[in-house]
Amino acid sequence: MHPIRSAACLALTLCAIGAASAADLTVRIEDIPSAQGSIMVALYDGPGNFLRKPVRSARVDAAKGAVDIVLKDLPAGGYGIAVFHDANGNGKMDSNAMGIPVEDHAFSNNARGTMGPPSFEQVKVDLPAAGATAAISLR
Repeated sequence: MHPIRSAACLALTLCAIGAASAADLTVRIEDIPSAQGSIMVALYDGPGNFLRKPVRSARVDAAKGAVDIVLKDLPAGGYGIAVFHDANGNGKMDSNAMGIPVEDHAFSNNARGTMGPPSFEQVKVDLPAAGATAAISLR
Protein backbone atom coordinates (compact mmCIF):
# COMPACT_ATOMS: atom_id res chain seq x y z
CA MET A 1 0.00 0.00 0.00
CA HIS A 2 1.21 3.50 -0.77
CA PRO A 3 2.64 5.32 2.31
CA ILE A 4 0.16 8.20 2.01
CA ARG A 5 -2.77 5.77 1.84
CA SER A 6 -1.39 3.89 4.85
CA ALA A 7 -1.15 7.11 6.84
CA ALA A 8 -4.68 8.15 5.80
CA CYS A 9 -6.09 4.75 6.82
CA LEU A 10 -4.30 4.93 10.17
CA ALA A 11 -5.59 8.46 10.79
CA LEU A 12 -9.17 7.45 9.97
CA THR A 13 -8.93 4.41 12.25
CA LEU A 14 -7.60 6.51 15.13
CA CYS A 15 -10.37 9.08 14.62
CA ALA A 16 -12.98 6.32 14.69
CA ILE A 17 -11.51 4.88 17.89
CA GLY A 18 -11.42 8.33 19.51
CA ALA A 19 -15.00 9.06 18.50
CA ALA A 20 -16.16 5.71 19.85
CA SER A 21 -14.76 6.44 23.31
CA ALA A 22 -16.26 9.94 23.56
CA ALA A 23 -19.51 10.17 25.52
CA ASP A 24 -22.09 12.90 25.98
CA LEU A 25 -23.41 13.79 29.42
CA THR A 26 -26.78 15.50 29.52
CA VAL A 27 -27.29 17.46 32.73
CA ARG A 28 -30.99 18.13 33.37
CA ILE A 29 -31.48 20.86 35.95
CA GLU A 30 -34.96 20.83 37.48
CA ASP A 31 -36.93 23.00 39.91
CA ILE A 32 -35.55 26.28 38.56
CA PRO A 33 -37.61 28.97 40.33
CA SER A 34 -37.38 31.70 37.66
CA ALA A 35 -36.09 32.61 34.20
CA GLN A 36 -33.81 35.31 35.60
CA GLY A 37 -30.06 35.03 35.02
CA SER A 38 -28.19 31.86 34.08
CA ILE A 39 -27.70 28.26 35.10
CA MET A 40 -24.03 27.46 35.67
CA VAL A 41 -22.67 23.90 35.57
CA ALA A 42 -19.21 22.69 36.58
CA LEU A 43 -17.97 19.15 35.90
CA TYR A 44 -15.20 17.54 37.96
CA ASP A 45 -13.31 14.32 37.24
CA GLY A 46 -11.90 13.48 40.65
CA PRO A 47 -11.71 14.33 44.34
CA GLY A 48 -8.44 16.24 43.96
CA ASN A 49 -10.00 19.02 41.93
CA PHE A 50 -13.60 18.82 43.17
CA LEU A 51 -15.01 22.34 43.65
CA ARG A 52 -11.59 23.77 42.74
CA LYS A 53 -10.88 23.20 39.05
CA PRO A 54 -13.58 21.88 36.73
CA VAL A 55 -12.65 19.87 33.66
CA ARG A 56 -15.61 21.39 31.86
CA SER A 57 -18.09 24.14 32.58
CA ALA A 58 -21.17 25.46 30.83
CA ARG A 59 -23.72 28.23 31.09
CA VAL A 60 -27.24 28.45 29.75
CA ASP A 61 -29.98 31.04 30.14
CA ALA A 62 -32.28 30.14 32.99
CA ALA A 63 -35.83 29.01 32.28
CA LYS A 64 -38.51 28.48 34.91
CA GLY A 65 -38.90 24.76 35.44
CA ALA A 66 -36.04 22.86 33.79
CA VAL A 67 -33.17 23.14 31.31
CA ASP A 68 -30.81 20.64 29.73
CA ILE A 69 -27.10 21.19 29.17
CA VAL A 70 -25.18 18.67 27.07
CA LEU A 71 -21.48 18.25 27.75
CA LYS A 72 -20.08 16.54 24.65
CA ASP A 73 -17.12 14.30 23.92
CA LEU A 74 -16.15 13.28 27.44
CA PRO A 75 -14.10 10.21 28.26
CA ALA A 76 -16.14 7.52 29.99
CA GLY A 77 -15.58 7.55 33.75
CA GLY A 78 -16.72 9.03 37.03
CA TYR A 79 -17.70 12.69 37.34
CA GLY A 80 -19.12 15.07 39.91
CA ILE A 81 -21.44 17.92 38.94
CA ALA A 82 -22.06 21.20 40.73
CA VAL A 83 -24.85 23.53 39.58
CA PHE A 84 -26.08 26.93 40.64
CA HIS A 85 -28.66 29.46 39.50
CA ASP A 86 -26.88 32.77 38.95
CA ALA A 87 -30.15 34.68 39.24
CA ASN A 88 -28.52 38.11 39.38
CA GLY A 89 -26.21 37.39 36.43
CA ASN A 90 -22.97 38.41 38.14
CA GLY A 91 -21.14 35.23 37.08
CA LYS A 92 -20.44 33.94 40.57
CA MET A 93 -22.07 32.04 43.40
CA ASP A 94 -23.17 34.61 45.95
CA SER A 95 -22.90 33.81 49.64
CA ASN A 96 -23.70 35.49 52.93
CA ALA A 97 -21.19 36.81 55.48
CA MET A 98 -20.72 33.27 56.85
CA GLY A 99 -19.91 31.87 53.39
CA ILE A 100 -23.22 30.04 53.01
CA PRO A 101 -24.55 30.17 49.44
CA VAL A 102 -27.60 32.39 48.98
CA GLU A 103 -28.34 31.34 45.39
CA ASP A 104 -30.06 28.06 44.53
CA HIS A 105 -27.54 25.29 43.97
CA ALA A 106 -27.24 21.51 43.87
CA PHE A 107 -24.95 18.58 43.17
CA SER A 108 -25.21 15.39 41.15
CA ASN A 109 -27.10 12.58 42.89
CA ASN A 110 -28.88 15.46 44.69
CA ALA A 111 -26.22 14.93 47.35
CA ARG A 112 -26.12 17.19 50.39
CA GLY A 113 -23.16 17.79 52.61
CA THR A 114 -23.10 18.09 56.37
CA MET A 115 -21.72 21.44 57.51
CA GLY A 116 -20.35 22.06 54.00
CA PRO A 117 -20.53 20.63 50.51
CA PRO A 118 -20.80 16.89 49.85
CA SER A 119 -17.72 14.84 49.02
CA PHE A 120 -16.78 13.82 45.50
CA GLU A 121 -17.75 10.23 46.32
CA GLN A 122 -21.27 11.41 47.24
CA VAL A 123 -21.73 13.29 43.96
CA LYS A 124 -19.92 10.86 41.65
CA VAL A 125 -21.91 9.64 38.65
CA ASP A 126 -20.66 7.08 36.16
CA LEU A 127 -20.57 8.07 32.51
CA PRO A 128 -20.51 5.01 30.25
CA ALA A 129 -19.22 5.21 26.67
CA ALA A 130 -22.84 5.26 25.45
CA GLY A 131 -23.52 8.51 27.35
CA ALA A 132 -25.90 9.29 30.19
CA THR A 133 -28.30 11.82 31.69
CA ALA A 134 -27.98 13.19 35.22
CA ALA A 135 -31.05 14.92 36.69
CA ILE A 136 -30.38 17.47 39.42
CA SER A 137 -32.96 19.41 41.45
CA LEU A 138 -32.04 22.92 42.54
CA ARG A 139 -32.70 23.88 46.15
